[in-house]
Amino acid sequence: MGIRDEDIARVRASTDIVGLIGEYVQLKQVGQRYRGLCPFHAEKTGSFYVNAVDGLYHCFGCQASGDAITFVREQEHLGFVEAVERLASKVGMTLTYDNEGENRTRAERRRLQDLVQKAEDFYHDRLLSAPDAAAARKYLRDRGFDSDEVRSWRIGWAPDDWDQLARELRLSKKDLAGTGLGFVNKRGRAQDFFRGRVLFPIHDSDGHPLGFGGRIMPGVEGPKYMNTSQTPLYDKSRVLFALDRAKAGIVEADEVVVCEGYTDVTAMFRVGVPRAVATCGTALTDEHVQMLRKFARRIVLAFDADTAGQAAADRFYQWEAKFDLDVVVAALPPGVDPGDMADDDPEGLVQAVADARPFLEFRLNRILDAADMSTAEHRARAAEDALSVVVEHPNDLVRDQYLMQVADRCRVDVARLRDRLRSGNVKRRPQPDEPRRRPRSADDGDPGPREPATDGDPGPRPPGAGQRTATSDGDPRSSPAVEVLRLAVNRPEAVIDWLDAALFDEGLHLDAYRALIESATIHEAIDSAPPDVAALLSKLAVEEPVDDAMDPVLLLIRSVGLRHLSIERSKAAPDLEALTTLARLVDQVGARTDRREVAARDLLTFVSSQGDE
Repeated sequence: MGIRDEDIARVRASTDIVGLIGEYVQLKQVGQRYRGLCPFHAEKTGSFYVNAVDGLYHCFGCQASGDAITFVREQEHLGFVEAVERLASKVGMTLTYDNEGENRTRAERRRLQDLVQKAEDFYHDRLLSAPDAAAARKYLRDRGFDSDEVRSWRIGWAPDDWDQLARELRLSKKDLAGTGLGFVNKRGRAQDFFRGRVLFPIHDSDGHPLGFGGRIMPGVEGPKYMNTSQTPLYDKSRVLFALDRAKAGIVEADEVVVCEGYTDVTAMFRVGVPRAVATCGTALTDEHVQMLRKFARRIVLAFDADTAGQAAADRFYQWEAKFDLDVVVAALPPGVDPGDMADDDPEGLVQAVADARPFLEFRLNRILDAADMSTAEHRARAAEDALSVVVEHPNDLVRDQYLMQVADRCRVDVARLRDRLRSGNVKRRPQPDEPRRRPRSADDGDPGPREPATDGDPGPRPPGAGQRTATSDGDPRSSPAVEVLRLAVNRPEAVIDWLDAALFDEGLHLDAYRALIESATIHEAIDSAPPDVAALLSKLAVEEPVDDAMDPVLLLIRSVGLRHLSIERSKAAPDLEALTTLARLVDQVGARTDRREVAARDLLTFVSSQGDE
C-alpha cells in the first residue's frame, strides 16, 4: 500500500515548512533563511536552518536534514505514509492510495470525524440557546466563563434525554460505536452516551475532533467526569485536552503546564498562561510525555503533586532522565484548583507557575514548612520525614544537594544524614490512607525559555554570505565547486548556462551535479541520490549563496583550466598548442577585464572537448 506519487508531491508543495517547524521550534529569519535551535539535539546557539522556498531543513550541528515529511516522521515517530497523512490533513488535502481498501479506511476515518464535529455543533448550540441548558449556563458563569469564552472553547450541553443526539444526527448503530457518541442499550435501542452534562470538545494536536469530556451538574448523582470511550478516533492515553490550542504558547515559552481538569486549563488561558493542557480521565502516561517533549523541555505540574506519592515520584524522575526534561511543580495553596485561583487570585496563579520548583524541592518544602522545629525531637522527626522523600531520587548527586538543605533547616549534622542514606535504614514516607484526588495531567517543558541569538549576535551562519565552513567532502574551505553547486541548488537561473560535467572532479561534487541535472526538483534530486550526495544537497539547500554568481563560476572555470594545464605540462610529450591555448585562456579569465566571461566560455568549451577526446 502506498500514496500516489503525485499526491506526495502536492503535500510537499502545499506545506508551509516554516509554519510546520515553527510549531516545535522558535525560528528567526536570517537573510533568506530561517534559523533556530535544533529540535534533534541539545544546543544553545542555533545551527538549524530552514529553506522556506524549497521546503528543506538542515542542522549544521548534528547533520539532520530533510523536508516536511522527514521532519514529521522524526518528530512524531511516524512511518512515511502516516507522516504524509498528517501533513495532508493539516492542509485539507484528500489523498489517494494504490490500495483501494486503504482509501476506504481513510475515508471512513474522515467520515467519523465529521460526525463528531456535527455532534460538537449540536451540543454547543444546545448550550447557547436551549431552555433545558439554563442551569448549565449558570454553572459556567459561576465558574468564571463569559459568553465569549464559552464560544471560543465550543463548550456544549448534552440534554438529559435518551437519544436526542442519535435522532438528530440519524446515527446508525455502527456510527454510535465508531464515534463513541452512543451505544445500543439492552432493549436494542440507540442511546446517547452523554446525558445531562456540560461537554468540553477534545481535539487532536492538529485540531481534528475526537471526542468529549463531560462534567456532571453539581448536586446530581453519578461520576463527576465522563470521557468518550475508546474508539478508532479516541485513545485517552495519547490525547491531551487543548494541546491544539496550546502548542504555540508551549513552543514560545519552551514550557508546558499540566492541569487536572478542563476548567483548570481554561482558567490558565484566562489569566494569560496559554500553554496549559490536561489529560482526559487518566494519569499522565509515557506517551503523553513523549508527545509533549516534542514541543518543550519543562513540565509544570499545576496540581497538588505531593499527593501523587511514591509511584508518581518514580515516574517523574524516570521521565526526567529518559526524555531529558525538567519536571517542576507550581506551588498552589493546598486544596485550591487553578480554576478557583483564577477568580480569587489570578496574579498569584501566574506567579505560582513562574515560581515552579523541582518536584523533590517542592515535596521537601511541604514537609519542612509544616514541621515543628521547636525541639530537638521534632527537628529529628522532620529530618526523618525529609530523608524518606530524598531517598526516592535516583541520582546520588541530587540527593546529596538536598541532604545539605535538610541538615541546615533541621540543624542536623549532614554527615549523619549521609550515613543514614548509605546504610539503607530510611523508611519510605508513609502515604495517607484517605482517598486522594487523581493527579492532574502533566506535560513536558524546559527549565526556561531558550535564548535565541540576538540581532547583535546572529550566531553561526551557514556558508555563503561571506562565511566559509568545512564542506561535506572534507575540504577545509568552501571550494569554488561547492559555491557553484550551492548556486545550482538555490539560484539555478544564475548558473544554468555555465553548468558542465567538466567543472567537477569525479566523486561527490560530480555526483551532486548529475543528481541535479537529472532531476526536475531539488526534492527529486535528494530522493534519488546516494546518502552522501543527498546530505550534501540538503546542506546546500539551506545555505545562503553568494550575491555575485559569476565570481565562483569564473573561479571554478579558472581552477579547472589550471588543473588541465598542470596535467598537460606533466606529460612526457605535451601538446604545445593545447598548452598555449590553456595558458592564454587561464590568464584572461584571471584578469579583471571585460573579456573574462568570453574567455571563461572558451576555456570551458576547450576543457570539455579535451575531456571528450
